[in-house]
Amino acid sequence: MTLSASQAVGYGAEEKAARFLAARGLAIVARNFRTRLGEIDLVARDGATLVFVEVRYRAGKGYGGAVESITAAKRSRLVAAANQYLGALGAEPPCRFDVVTVDGDSAQWIRAAFDVAG
Repeated sequence: MTLSASQAVGYGAEEKAARFLAARGLAIVARNFRTRLGEIDLVARDGATLVFVEVRYRAGKGYGGAVESITAAKRSRLVAAANQYLGALGAEPPCRFDVVTVDGDSAQWIRAAFDVAG
């Protein structure tokens, strides 16, 4: 499979985020979980908590920060995909939505970046 330049950058950012989180004790349990309602970049376990992770890459600040790019519509798609993941899992462990921003070689982890109401 050949990736476009933007897909390769996105894949690299997700890989960097996965390594970043694993180094901090999270276990990555799924990548690129896709449904017709949305996609979750990474699903991880942080102890008993299931963490749905949105990875954002920004080459610069020209269009705003990575966190600001997660619109209400995007949050809604993430929540819908998370609900489908939980439905397939058949259980509802404690959950949260985190964001990992990747800027070049650095990453920033924002725990509980938003909730279902947010």
